[in-house]
Amino acid sequence: MNQWKNETIKSVGVVGAGTMGHGIAQVLVRSGCAVILNDVAQQYLDRAVDRIAKGLGRDVEKGRMTAEEREQALGRLKTTTDLAAMANGDFIIEAVIENFEAKAGVFKALEAHARPEVIFASNTSSISISKLAAQTKRPAQFIGLHFFNPVPVMKLVEVVPGLDTSPQTVETATALATAVGKTPIRVYDFPGFVSNRVLMPMINEAVFCVMEGVGDAAAVDGVMKLGMNHPMGPLELADLIGLDVCLDIMKVLYEGFHDSKYRPCPLLEKMVAAGRLGRKTGRGFYEYHGTE
Repeated sequence: MNQWKNETIKSVGVVGAGTMGHGIAQVLVRSGCAVILNDVAQQYLDRAVDRIAKGLGRDVEKGRMTAEEREQALGRLKTTTDLAAMANGDFIIEAVIENFEAKAGVFKALEAHARPEVIFASNTSSISISKLAAQTKRPAQFIGLHFFNPVPVMKLVEVVPGLDTSPQTVETATALATAVGKTPIRVYDFPGFVSNRVLMPMINEAVFCVMEGVGDAAAVDGVMKLGMNHPMGPLELADLIGLDVCLDIMKVLYEGFHDSKYRPCPLLEKMVAAGRLGRKTGRGFYEYHGTE
């Protein structure tokens, strides 16, 4: 295991204990970093701790860490519903829903608690880092760190500086990503960055194929898996990501570029409105049973 060793960053705050937040927390504690995990309700934190414990348990089963190391990692995890606890964080990562107002609200609230020198990082998958940074008093210490789901497995982290991000902030964020076992790739601050600017239009077009009767979901996914050698079809992937997240990202692309090629498919909008969000609700393009 990689181990994070840094005299100035000993504790990382993670705001948001959902799918991405608890995954980020897991790789941090696994790599030797103390974590303060925050969410608005204790039930979300309890569920996150349970998932992190199970994830580390799988690492023990596969011989990636010992049972003792697992207990030590869990001992590095603290949870809180009080954002003021972020005053103890030396680096803070936001991982709330993919919505500008929600993320901006978190960062504005954090300003009242975090020390002036602390770096703020957003796990946004599409929203402008420069625009988010402008909501704070520390644009030089603001950066995008876009992890991928499932965080403990996926190697990539997009490192996204804003217009005013300092070279030192980029260096520190890159070093942190590397220390937790990820491969950081620097990209630039445009809607969707690289990953979702390429991926989401493909998913959106796959939804159009279903809506227009070109093929059903299984046919579209089968073509992409067997013909393009994709490990997962675009609609399976959309269900994993969350159709609401896909729609939010398509809206960011459409509003950011004002180009009709990024127009969200009406079927995607209809499914989100109906609450068919994918795995997390048990139904999207496919049905899921026994999933969280």
